[in-house]
This record gives sequence, structure tokens and C-alpha cells, in this order.
Amino acid sequence: MGDLAVGARSGHGPEEEPGRTDDAAGPGPVERVPEADDAAPGDREERSGGSSRSGAKKQRSFWKELPLLIGIALILALLIKTFLVQAFSIPSASMENTLKIGDRVLVDKLTPWFGSEPERGEVIVFHDPASWLEGEPTPEPNAVQQVLSWVGLMPSADEKDLIKRVVGVGGDTVECNGTGPLKVNGKALSEPYVYPGNTPCSDDNAGGTFKVKVPEGKVWVMGDHRQDSMDSRYHQNDKNNGFVPVDNVVGRAIVVAWPPTHWSTLPVPDTFDQSGLNAVANVAPGALGLAGAAPLVLWRRRKINQRVTEGNTRVSATGGAR
Repeated sequence: MGDLAVGARSGHGPEEEPGRTDDAAGPGPVERVPEADDAAPGDREERSGGSSRSGAKKQRSFWKELPLLIGIALILALLIKTFLVQAFSIPSASMENTLKIGDRVLVDKLTPWFGSEPERGEVIVFHDPASWLEGEPTPEPNAVQQVLSWVGLMPSADEKDLIKRVVGVGGDTVECNGTGPLKVNGKALSEPYVYPGNTPCSDDNAGGTFKVKVPEGKVWVMGDHRQDSMDSRYHQNDKNNGFVPVDNVVGRAIVVAWPPTHWSTLPVPDTFDQSGLNAVANVAPGALGLAGAAPLVLWRRRKINQRVTEGNTRVSATGGAR
């Protein structure tokens, strides 16, 4: 019997299969791309140096742009202060409890640029009209106020501004008798915003009892803390007779912005919307117009009567000359 030949297998070589050719073999060895760590020392240094130069360039660019950014911010702050809104700090108790000492209010300065004038019930900020603040100490601003003042978002400590509520506008008659109520055009006002415990009017000889007619272009203002407010009532002997010129008005306070616990809006109270409050002001122009038109109507009627009379005289004369 012949010997049986057995093929030996190698664990390192590919197993031969019948009918398999070299073309059917698997893909050849893949060439590995060197990683950063495998790069030559010179290449690594070149890459590292390029990255450092790029970062330095970006940092230098930022510092060059910083003055421009600051300039733009200051211009925007100035535009906002001049045309849109400005923050004011409340230094006194004259508007309590509506506004407390230390509150910051935002004042609308935009609408006056479009011809809007103060209306009854609005809380307004206005420049001192006639040395109302003479002798008053100038408050020392804190660090935040100094910064906001520097960028133009708050007035400087040297500016003399006041904040009060408008109770009468041009053409209104405002009066107080005894302790009140306050009357505008003969209508008694219900004033829930008046400081608790205060009376709407003050029964004194210094100006608390009064009856005034507000000239056009001026407003009559009073503080909500009636017995602790040196307002229009107590400046009736100044050059404006206690009235505030509309040109002195900075704008209307619209919101208490700080502190957050005091945040609130400052709407016009409903008492100023009561019917008949504007009746006198609305009727007066019509009455004046009627009074002015009456003489013209009478004059025209007289001329017509004269023409009719002259015509009748001529007809009679012609008929009688026959």
C-alpha cells in the first residue's frame, strides 16, 4: 500500500482554497498617514509657530477695536439720553408713596420731540423753573450713579430737576379750599395716590388755599405727599406765579425701574378721566367763537336791511314821478 500524503498547515500563511486566484485576494496593506506626533520635529515647530502668530494677531486686533467699541457705546448712550429715555433718582419724600427716596425712574423723552405736552395726572420731571431748589443740599451720588452719569444715562448731581404730578394744564382752573378736595374746572378729584394720612389740600396761609387759572404753555404741579411737598402752591410769588413752563419739562416718568421690589408703571389715574372734567375747557372755545361770530351776523343783517330799505325807497320815488 502506498503512503498517504498529508499537507501541513501553517499558522502564518494563507489557506489555499481550490479555484482561488491572486486577484480574489483581500486588499493589500493600507498606507498609514502619519499623525501629528509622528511628524518631523521641524514640521511640528512650523505648525506651532503659525498658530501662535495667529492668536497674537487676533488679540492685537481686539485691543485696536476696543476704543472704537467704547466710542460707539458712548454715542449710543448719548442718543438714548437725548432722544429716548433717561434715568432719574428720587432724592426726597415729596412724591411718597408713589415714589420713595432712592427709587430710580425712567423718563420718556421721545414724545415731547413730536409735540406732545404734559397732561393732567402725569408724573413729570422738569428743570427748576425759578430757584425752587435754592438752598437745598446737593445729594452726593454713589458709584453707580457716577458711572451712569458719566455715560449720560443719568443726570449729573449739578443738574437741578424736580418731579411732581401735573394737576392742571393750560386753560384749567385749579382750586383748594381748606383741606380739600382738590378741584379742577369745578370737579372734585378723588386722589387715591395722595400719601396716607394727608389731606388733598393744606389749610394754611402759605399757599395751601388757592384758586388759579393755568396760562397756556404752563402747568400746575403738586406732590403726592401733600403736606411735605414744596410745589406750585408755595411758589406763587416767583416770576412764573408757581406755574411750570412746558419748555422746562424734561419728560414723563413712565416706570419705576429700581429697586426691583419697587418696580411699577406710572399710569394716569382714572380720576382724571371722569366725565365733565374737560367740559369747561371744551365749551370755552365754542363760547368764544359764538361771541365773536355774533357781531358779524348782526352787522350782515343790518347791511341787508339797509339794502332792502334803499330798494323800497327807489321804487316809491319812481312810482311817484309819474
